[in-house]
Amino acid sequence: MASIFSLFSQKNPEEEMRKAQALFEKLIASESDSRESRNLRMRMGLLCRAHLDKSFVTGAEQTSAWQELASVAIAKGNEKPPEPEPSLFQKIKAGENEVYVYLPEEYSHEAYFLGGRYQRAEIPALKAIETMQGLANQLCYYELKLAEPFQVLQFLRDELAQSPDDEAASGIP
Repeated sequence: MASIFSLFSQKNPEEEMRKAQALFEKLIASESDSRESRNLRMRMGLLCRAHLDKSFVTGAEQTSAWQELASVAIAKGNEKPPEPEPSLFQKIKAGENEVYVYLPEEYSHEAYFLGGRYQRAEIPALKAIETMQGLANQLCYYELKLAEPFQVLQFLRDELAQSPDDEAASGIP
């Protein structure tokens, strides 16, 4: 994994983010099917999975915090604060390091807003998993050109599997 992470060093966050985006764009633009290229795509896939999961969780957490602030503002007769915005970058733990990982807006924002919708109970857990998996499948097949998609929201899948509601657990995609 050293080669994919060698681009990241202890530089400023803006530089790390720029390099993360450049790496992602270089990998998806590559037509190579060499073993090294496939390995890099697989590693990037794992980072992207972590990004999607973290974007979903961040969306849920920030939506929850925003809802509380909005409730207080309304109770005081003030305007609601602006809603939180998703990021194209997530800082992901990779081995002993933390690296910035980039995903295009269509993926990062969708994951973030799905987390928010899940937090507001607009969609049930199974629908969140199904929709996020569809997003991951699209990213894996069409962007990263991976033969097998990675599985997202494992923590939510595990939570549902532990649920006493057997119907919910049996419908996990």
